[in-house]
Amino acid sequence: MEKWPIGVFASIDAGLGVKLDVAHELGIPTIQLHAPQKKTRTPDSAQAFLDRLRQLGITITAVFGGFEGESYADIPTVQKTVGLVPPETRAERTQEMKEIADFARLLGVDVVALHVGFVPHDRSDPLYGEVVAVTREICDHCQGNNQRLHLETGQETADTLLQFIADVDRDNLFINFDPANMILYGSGDPIEALKKVGHLVRSVHCKDGKWSQRPGEEWGAEVPLGEGDVDIERFLRTLDELGYTGPLTIEREIPQEPERQKAEIGRGVELLNQLKAKIG
Repeated sequence: MEKWPIGVFASIDAGLGVKLDVAHELGIPTIQLHAPQKKTRTPDSAQAFLDRLRQLGITITAVFGGFEGESYADIPTVQKTVGLVPPETRAERTQEMKEIADFARLLGVDVVALHVGFVPHDRSDPLYGEVVAVTREICDHCQGNNQRLHLETGQETADTLLQFIADVDRDNLFINFDPANMILYGSGDPIEALKKVGHLVRSVHCKDGKWSQRPGEEWGAEVPLGEGDVDIERFLRTLDELGYTGPLTIEREIPQEPERQKAEIGRGVELLNQLKAKIG
């Protein structure tokens, strides 16, 4: 695969991604796939989807897990509802994440990913140990499928994420680095964070955002690629220095405005291609 193939976050029947025909129209060769609904996660559906991808010349690089009941309305709501941290939904979501990994195997995809949720910063918090244990459980299931698990960045600082991964202690656990999330959640400068965790980064989102007036308390604002505070050229140059050559997956979460989403992703593709040519 060429260095830094462009990608986009896509969806079959659920989630925030763009539709496949849009990715094809924009000439995007790779996708990260938002895991489809349970009824669609069947061998027949997997084969039909693979057939369509072959027709379009598109490759899946990762399957992302997501769960019913998650809400990104504001930071406190994310803490209560997202990922495997909330105790009341953990068992059901753990089982679903294993099923998503099995569906990814049907697709021939060796990377699954998710937002694990807000990991407590205090390692003595009982919740911290519980999340470590459930992440190990999912890593071990993925290992049985010859898969890697990528954790999406954002909710925690780079130091907390590194400590958490060390405590999970599984050699198939890596990072999907989203620079905008560091800004949106107020969890640290994205480039400095990338330098710290870069040895574990195996996939990335190309997304942009602006800092809020009260980082960590209120959301920042997601904006089109190149219009925020990430500094996309510096982001790519840092990835280059770290030796990252994998896909650059654009994520633009405005599915309720498909024409605007398509236009902004198209401009993002142009920007990334210009920077790829510039950086080499």
